[in-house]
Amino acid sequence: MNISYNWLKHLIDIDLSAGELAQALTRVGLAVEGVHAFRDDLVLDIDVTSNRPDCLSHLGVAREIAAITGRRLKHDLGANDVAEGEIPYPAVLAPEVVKIEDSDLCFRFTARFIRNVKVGPSPRQLVDRLEAVGERAINNIADITNYVMLELGQPMHAFDLDKLAENRIVVRRARSGETLKTLDEVERKLDASMLAICDAEKPVAVGGVMGGFDSAITEGTTNVLLEVAYFDRGNIRSTSRKLNLSTEASYRFERGVDVNNLIRASDRATEMIVKLAGGQPADFFDVYPSLISAREIAATDLPSEVVRLTGLNVAEEDCRRILNDLGVQPRDENGGRGEILYLSPTWRHDLSIEEDLVEEVVRHTGYENIETLLPPAFGAGEYQPAEGRKRLLRQKLVDLGFDEAISYSFIDESSDGRFETVASLHSDDAEREFVTLQDAVIEGAVRMRPTLVPGLLNAIRLNFNHQRRDLCLFEIGRVFASVPSENELPTEREILTLAVTGGELYQGRAQAGRPLDFYDAKGALEAALDVVGAAGVTFEAGDIEHLKKGQSAVVSLNGASIGSIGRLSDDLSGSHKFRQPVYVAEVDLQAVLNGPVSVPAYRPLEKFPAVVRDVSFLVDAGTSFETLRRSILGQQNELLRNVDFVDVYTGKGLEPGQRSLTLRLEYRSGERTLTDDEADRAHETVIKGVEQHLGIKPRV
Repeated sequence: MNISYNWLKHLIDIDLSAGELAQALTRVGLAVEGVHAFRDDLVLDIDVTSNRPDCLSHLGVAREIAAITGRRLKHDLGANDVAEGEIPYPAVLAPEVVKIEDSDLCFRFTARFIRNVKVGPSPRQLVDRLEAVGERAINNIADITNYVMLELGQPMHAFDLDKLAENRIVVRRARSGETLKTLDEVERKLDASMLAICDAEKPVAVGGVMGGFDSAITEGTTNVLLEVAYFDRGNIRSTSRKLNLSTEASYRFERGVDVNNLIRASDRATEMIVKLAGGQPADFFDVYPSLISAREIAATDLPSEVVRLTGLNVAEEDCRRILNDLGVQPRDENGGRGEILYLSPTWRHDLSIEEDLVEEVVRHTGYENIETLLPPAFGAGEYQPAEGRKRLLRQKLVDLGFDEAISYSFIDESSDGRFETVASLHSDDAEREFVTLQDAVIEGAVRMRPTLVPGLLNAIRLNFNHQRRDLCLFEIGRVFASVPSENELPTEREILTLAVTGGELYQGRAQAGRPLDFYDAKGALEAALDVVGAAGVTFEAGDIEHLKKGQSAVVSLNGASIGSIGRLSDDLSGSHKFRQPVYVAEVDLQAVLNGPVSVPAYRPLEKFPAVVRDVSFLVDAGTSFETLRRSILGQQNELLRNVDFVDVYTGKGLEPGQRSLTLRLEYRSGERTLTDDEADRAHETVIKGVEQHLGIKPRV
């Protein structure tokens, strides 16, 4: 943004040289990249950041200088001393002349009729001012609108009133198929998302972007309609991008102008048109459907907050002075709760929270005064409470031959509904289960992952493409669901997922020894959970969305479901082009780490030998080893020490739907060597208990 030094002196008394002023502005965050001479003037090239549209004008920069120097603005923007908001010509409420049909895109629209103007070249002084900051002169009317925009920051447009059908303005969305030849003589096609400034028949300007060619000011113009308006920033940005048309006006509207500056800008331009073009002001129309109020910012103790965030000690009176010079005024000294409510000026769209006020105080106090200190770190370098157990888990899986994978937290919508999440993330509403990004970090990946399985499957596919088919992978990471948590934010859970496929690799051998199966995945998961002290983990057959029926199980901890394990379904294997079985397990690691910890305790070796008995039960396909194990251990026989799985048999000698499940029971006494009779009696008692509890009999 080019700012004229002489122009600034017209707005505020400056006792700094241009070089000193450049340093002062840079110090408060308005970086001056250079100062160059233009005729009898000096021009400051200021790098204005996108959050400071108020400084895209000489008035905005003058406000900053006022806060730096303590000087007051002159407010003599011409012959008349027009205070902000003062209307020298009364507004006329005439909806038949100015009508806003889409007030969600145009919040305020002012129009002023100026009659009997004489269009011609601008005086030398005005041309020099414009050329100094890089604007070319056109004619006195167009030059005045550009001049006031650069001075006050408010874009405006002048129409030839006599070229407007019925001398009316209608502000509405463009209709599909409408076109407009803009001032650059390009025919542009409009659509219903764009705001059009129209007369009684057709569009005459693209709202906030550029005026129309057919209603432009020419040498034959005698009557002018001066438009000064306030538009929706997002719509101006969208329209400018769609039309590939960026102008000085759209640049300012996109970032935000001052809704309370419209009348002053209109008055200033009117005064200059009267003076330089001999016009006569007539009717003034101000259509303002919904009042935009100044934003309130609550602050409890601003000096303390400045100290907390920056370490600077700034007195309260200095805080108030800086904010007052920048236009931030206290409204309520108490705020109802010991707070001070500040009113943010309508030209500052970047001020909304207390920290913004702190930033204003600090930048005018001086960033250079902030000392370089390390922040206090209580407990810095310490592991989180569960970090040690997670390290043990990782090391255990690495010892078992697993590699750790790290995948993106974003996945695409193709995974929706294809994977069953852990119980803590379930939602009755399938749509609410997903956290969706408005702006995708990766193209197409608009979901925050509800499960780690898709990431591991992508890693497996990548390895397959590189001819690596014997894999053991695991990942520990966070998953997300839109189910609200205690703080009303989406739920996050830390999950452990592992996958095995291919064959078991032995050290020093290139070829796999045997195929990996369900029990390899189950054994790895049991070992991982055991090393973190998870007690009471059980597996029970279940139907899981992404796993193959009959080869999947629900993983539970103390009776509560925490995840699943099994073979990947044929549907998913086919979609990923897997030609070999893939076994995956996923558990809620957060639930495991938050649960009770099984602490290893010393126990001396048994002194007396054990007696082992094998028994086979005839069961149906729905009865699992875990069901039998629970029934046997539930009897709490004092001599029974352990129950192990031996084998399962189906085929000859059994009825359809039956199978033989063989278990090994271990009996031992801690006081003496058991006799065969004692072991047999205990064994018979256990078998009878199973018969009574489950209604099944041993196979003879």
